Amino acid sequence: MKICLFGGTFNPPHLGHLIIAQTIFEAENFDKIIFIPANISPHKKNKRTSRIDMRVKMLELAIKDNPNFELSDIEMVRGGVSYSYETIIAFKDNNNISTDDLYYLIGSDTLKNFHEWENSKKILNECKLIVAIRPGFNPSDIPNWILSNVQFSNIPRIEISSSIIRERWKNGKTIRYMVSQPVWKYINDNKLFIK
Repeated sequence: MKICLFGGTFNPPHLGHLIIAQTIFEAENFDKIIFIPANISPHKKNKRTSRIDMRVKMLELAIKDNPNFELSDIEMVRGGVSYSYETIIAFKDNNNISTDDLYYLIGSDTLKNFHEWENSKKILNECKLIVAIRPGFNPSDIPNWILSNVQFSNIPRIEISSSIIRERWKNGKTIRYMVSQPVWKYINDNKLFIK
């Protein structure tokens, strides 16, 4: 099976996440896209984030009708800070999947800081890094040892982010057409992102 892991905080999961995943799924002929919500993101350790169980529930609601998507709670179960390298190794071991069949999806904005990730060189030895190109990406900003080991994929331009959604919600503005209706209902019912 050709699998793509899609990690992130998903606070909340939005339509941009789903469009990117579906686009990559079709463009690269993946068998599955596996969404992996971070327990504690190493890049957001000092930022307030919704509880992991709530982010998992929102992600379940967001992807439930797409048979191409699955959710893994591997980082929630492991606990602590969610390092991608540990997740990739554990996922490979748990699913008996080879390096050649495992991809890890990140955005080109994230690629700029990839060299700072924990075990970044080892990650490139354990899976194939697939990068969704976003507007303004300049490959000259990326070290060659990374560039020579990634596969690029063009995605539609989507100007939605979880931080914009949270800010709009706090200010009483609509987030319709940014998240799915079940996710909207969950946010509303659980009074998430309110000051």
